[in-house]
Amino acid sequence: MAEVQLGSHTVQSHGMKVATFHIHDWMILLLLIAIEVVLNVIEPFHRFVGRDMMADLRYPVKRNTVPVWAVPMIAILLPIVIYCAVYFRRRDAYDFHHAILGLLYSVFITAVITDVIKDAVGRPRPDFFWRCFPDGKEDYDNFTTSVICHGGKSEINEGHKSFPSGHASWCFAGLGFLSWYLAGKMRVFDGRGHVAKLCLVALPLLAASLVAISRVDDYWHHWQDVVVGGLIGLVVASFCYLQFFPPPYDANGWGPHAYFQMLAETQSDGQVPNAANPPAGSEPAAYAAYSELQDVVGTRASDLSRDIEEGRKNFSRAAC
Repeated sequence: MAEVQLGSHTVQSHGMKVATFHIHDWMILLLLIAIEVVLNVIEPFHRFVGRDMMADLRYPVKRNTVPVWAVPMIAILLPIVIYCAVYFRRRDAYDFHHAILGLLYSVFITAVITDVIKDAVGRPRPDFFWRCFPDGKEDYDNFTTSVICHGGKSEINEGHKSFPSGHASWCFAGLGFLSWYLAGKMRVFDGRGHVAKLCLVALPLLAASLVAISRVDDYWHHWQDVVVGGLIGLVVASFCYLQFFPPPYDANGWGPHAYFQMLAETQSDGQVPNAANPPAGSEPAAYAAYSELQDVVGTRASDLSRDIEEGRKNFSRAAC
């Protein structure tokens, strides 16, 4: 019998097969990216801002502590670097492909949801006063008391994109997915009580929280903006992770669903892995599952043989 083991499904041998099988997922991902680009180009809804509201929107204009260009580095590039390190250790194309695909879906679904809400709500940022009146000279409509802005159009449009926070949602989507991934790989919930594993899993979430806090400190967002943005990112990350991987507390939580589906298909083709002599470096949980499968197959074969023998004896008695 052929042995199925970690390290035998590399990018070179199985990468193209896995990517081709999920080609429609990659196409939809490209569509999400295109939608995200459009959402960043269109003009947001300009919510009414009156004279009395400006008291809470006079915070000074500050530079971003975390620049916009750094957000994809934190939310996408950093997790991919970790996935690459895991791949070079395990050589599992299924895990590598699904980790990257799940991460990108997590981030860009979150991005689309965030920017749709941003453009639809049009909430002013805490520093809206200085975006609207860069010279400090206020101007309001005498009848409605609505602001009559004379600042740059791009600054005014950006000033209406406070809710929810894109920095917070992106970082919690990417780093939240990474936390789920680490929890599964390290078997955090294996019942052995290693709290240090929880600390490592919490590190990405801590980093995302610091990015979110910086948005309030820089007066680019209200605290509600970063809370809602973080929740959107974390919820989407959770759904995307569980779409590709079992929960971390599952016995097979260390690998993607596709890996175990591949094993089941291999076994149905008659290539049952040898659980009695697992190769070095293989996952014990997987080979425990293999052993259980072999026991089930053996039991069913014995039952079938017994039924055939009893049927033969009954037929002989009837003939007599």
